[in-house]
Amino acid sequence: MSVTRASTAKIALSTASVYPERTPDAFELAARLGYDGVEIMVGADPVSQDVDVLERLSDHYQLPILAIHAPCLLVTQRVWGKDPWIKLQRAQRAAERVGARTVVVHPPFRWQRDYAREFETGLARMREETDVVFAVENMFPLKARGNEVVPYSPGWNPIDYDFPQVTLDLSHTAVSGVDAKEMFAKLGDRLAHLHLADGLGVANKDEHLVPGRGNQPCAEILERMAGNGYDGLVVLEINTRKASGRTERIDDLAEALAFARRHLAPS
Repeated sequence: MSVTRASTAKIALSTASVYPERTPDAFELAARLGYDGVEIMVGADPVSQDVDVLERLSDHYQLPILAIHAPCLLVTQRVWGKDPWIKLQRAQRAAERVGARTVVVHPPFRWQRDYAREFETGLARMREETDVVFAVENMFPLKARGNEVVPYSPGWNPIDYDFPQVTLDLSHTAVSGVDAKEMFAKLGDRLAHLHLADGLGVANKDEHLVPGRGNQPCAEILERMAGNGYDGLVVLEINTRKASGRTERIDDLAEALAFARRHLAPS
């Protein structure tokens, strides 16, 4: 007889979800709405880069920092320097200092040849030096004139590689066109982190919709997690840039949290 284990997953808010508001606003709104903590998207906002300030925000709002998203985006190529390994080392140190369990990292860009060549072995070495989990995120190819262009190396899909911990992003599954339920099943115990968002699968458009507003199986994946003892982190990483104002942004963040709590609850 199989034994069902209830999920102990915590639900965090990505600081990216409040943009164009800033990192301190994410702490405020996450605390007000009842999130379990935050994931820091290290980016252009100086506060997101400053561990001293982040610690003070965490203490002030009595809200833990549960994950650090390393600055892997095109727009953050110069944040924490240009060397991608230095970026990861700084993310690791930040996570250790604030007590975060996970560092989220994207696969290297193709033009980062040395970094890409050493990515798998380099991450393995870093894992031996820390208890912090480096969870490699699924990305997506781009479409150009009918052709598929992959800007990542060794690839955009961590299913194809031996990373022991993976971040599953459900907006990225939408834009890549993969079957999110199949990816979830194939990951098994390698799934360490979930970026919960939705999408409609528009080419080259990473939508990060409020879960339930797209066509991804957000509810079903959360319900499977609820029954299989998932103990990683569920992070709401949604796009509220088009909100008409703060009230609409707060409503979206509250709706996203309610969706996650409802479908993670044991049946």
